[in-house]
Amino acid sequence: MDYSDMIEHAWQRLDQATAEFPAADREAIRQAYLLAAEAHKSQKRKSGLPYILHPLSVALITVSEMRQRDGAIVCAALLHDVVEDTPHTLEEIQERFGDDVAFLVGAVTKPNKMQVDNFQHILGSIKGDIRVLVLKLSDRLHNMRTLDGLRPQKQWKIASETQFFFAPLAGRLGLYKIKSELENLAFRFLNPNEYAYIEKTLEEDKERTRTATESFLLAAQHVVARQLGDAVRWDIRYRKPYSVWREMQELGCDFYHVPFKHYIRAVFQPEEVAAQTGWQDPDEQDIALKIYRCLAERYREQTGSFVNYIAQPKANGYRSVHVRLLNPFGGIEEFHISSENMREQSHFGCIVENKERWLQRLTEVLNELSEDPASMMPGIRDSLYNEDIVAYTPKSKPITLPKGATALDFAYGVHTDIGDHARYARINGQLCSLRTKLKRGDCVEIGTGKETHPRAEWLDGVVSYKARKHIRGYLNKLPRPKYNLCPHCHPMPGSEIIGFEDSEGRITLHSRNCPEAIRMASEKGSTIVDIRDFTESPDVLFPVKIAITGIDRFHFLREIIDFIVDRHHLSMSALETLSEDNIVTCKVDFAIHSTTELNEMLAGISAIDGVEEVRRLA
Repeated sequence: MDYSDMIEHAWQRLDQATAEFPAADREAIRQAYLLAAEAHKSQKRKSGLPYILHPLSVALITVSEMRQRDGAIVCAALLHDVVEDTPHTLEEIQERFGDDVAFLVGAVTKPNKMQVDNFQHILGSIKGDIRVLVLKLSDRLHNMRTLDGLRPQKQWKIASETQFFFAPLAGRLGLYKIKSELENLAFRFLNPNEYAYIEKTLEEDKERTRTATESFLLAAQHVVARQLGDAVRWDIRYRKPYSVWREMQELGCDFYHVPFKHYIRAVFQPEEVAAQTGWQDPDEQDIALKIYRCLAERYREQTGSFVNYIAQPKANGYRSVHVRLLNPFGGIEEFHISSENMREQSHFGCIVENKERWLQRLTEVLNELSEDPASMMPGIRDSLYNEDIVAYTPKSKPITLPKGATALDFAYGVHTDIGDHARYARINGQLCSLRTKLKRGDCVEIGTGKETHPRAEWLDGVVSYKARKHIRGYLNKLPRPKYNLCPHCHPMPGSEIIGFEDSEGRITLHSRNCPEAIRMASEKGSTIVDIRDFTESPDVLFPVKIAITGIDRFHFLREIIDFIVDRHHLSMSALETLSEDNIVTCKVDFAIHSTTELNEMLAGISAIDGVEEVRRLA
C-alpha cells in the first residue's frame, strides 16, 4: 500500500466512524481534513510516513476510543497541529470553522518549548470544557503508539512527560483504559529491559496458571448459573507490566512475590438478570451481592478480603465488589463483580458520567496548583495521580486524599486552619498521632489548639500537595536564623559562644568548650568571628534534654511536670521515667529560650523535694 492509499484508507475509516454525525458536522469534518491535508502535504513524521496520518489518527481516537459525538472536536483533532507547524493562523481557523473549533485548537497549541509552560497552558485552557483534555490525551496516545520512529533521547523525553503528567491526568478524569495504556507505553520506553522481563514473565505465569484458573472460572460460572442463568459474563483479566512493576516497588519484592497478577471478572446487565430470573427491577448492588453470596456459599473466602466498592466507590468513581476465594487447587483467586454500566464508568469516567462533577474535582486541583506556580511541577503528579482514598469527618463529609495520606493530610484536606493548628487525631474513635496513615473509609476527628503551629518535621508526616504547600508556606514566613548551630554542643543565647565563617560566608556557632570548636580554632583560626548579636528572642526556642535523679515519693513526677509546664509555660516533647528500689530517674525533653532560662530551670528543679541531681544531656 503506497502513501496515498494509506491516507485514503485512514480518511475512509474516520468518515465511516462519523457516519451518524449530523450532515453539517460531517461537511465541516471533511473541510477540516482537506485543509489539514493541504497544510501538511510536504511534511513527514520521523518515521517517514506522511504527517497527515497523525491528525487523522488522533481524530479517529476521539471518535472511536474517546466516544466523542461532537463535530467540533473532530475538526480540532484534524487541525490541532496546523497553527503550530504551518503558516496557517488561529484567526483563519476561527473564520472558516467558528469559535468552538478555534478555541480547541488554541487550547492544545504549545506556547513555547518550556514544558512547565505547556503544562500550565493545557491546564489553564480548560475553561470548563473537558474536550480540551480529551483532545490532548488523544494526541498524546497516538504519539506514544508511534514513538518507535524517534531517536532514544526523544523517546525518553516524551515517555517521561507521559508518565509524569498525561497518564495521571487521564486517571484523574476516570479514563482508566487510556491511563493504563499510557502508563505501559511510557514504561516500555523508560525501562525497556524491565518491561521486557516482566512482560515475558507474565506470559510464563499466565501459561503456568491457565489450567487451574480456567477450571475454577468454569466451576464458579456453573455455581452462579444455577441462580442467575447465563446472564453473567466471565473472563480472566491479566495485569499489565507497569502495574506489576509498580507493586514490586511498593512492596519491595520480586516479580514472584507480587500477589494476584490476574483476577476473574464477572460482568452483568441488570436487564438480562431480570429476564433470566424474573427479578423485578433488580438493583445493581443487589445483583453483585447475590453473585458474591453464590460464590461464598460454595467456596471458602479469604478472611477480610471482601470489599464493597459499590457502597463506597473509590475516589475515581470505580465501583465493584471484590472478594478472594480459595480454589480447589490450593490457590487463591480474586473476583471482581460489577455491572456493565460500572465497567463503562471505570473505563470512561468523565465521558460517560456527569462532566461537571469531574471538572469540579479537577478544577479544585488546578486552583491549588495555580496559587503557587513555582511549585507546580513537583505538585502536578501528587495532585493528579488518582491512587486515592476517601476518609470521612464525624459528620460524614468525604475527604479525598492520596494513597498513604496521614491524619495531618486529612486535617489540611478539611481546612487549612485545622491543619495549621492540628494537635491529635481520633481515627474510628481511637486516639492517634497525626502521622498515622489512613485507610479507605476511616472516620477521622482532628483535635486543634491555638498554640499549635506547623513545624519542620511535619513535612515528613504528609504526602498531599496541599498539606506540603501550606506547611512550607508557614515555615517560609518564619524569621530565618542568622547562624547555623553546632549539632554537637547545642549553643544557645546566654552561653559562651564562638563563631566560624566558611568560604561562602555562613557562620556556625559553637560553645567555647566544644571539642569541634577547639579543633577548628587550631586548624582554621583565621575563620573565627566575634558574635555579639546572638540574643534571646521570644519567638525562638532551643530543644534541650535533662536527666533528673531523686528519691521516689507521692506526686514527685507531678511536681516536676507542673514546674516545667504550668509555672514556666514550656512545652514538653518527651518524658521517660524509671523507678527502681525507690530511686527515680527521669529524662525530659523540652524547649527553652536561653542558657539563662535553662540554668533557672535546673536550679528550680533541684529545689524540688527529693531531687538529688539535675543535669543537661543535650
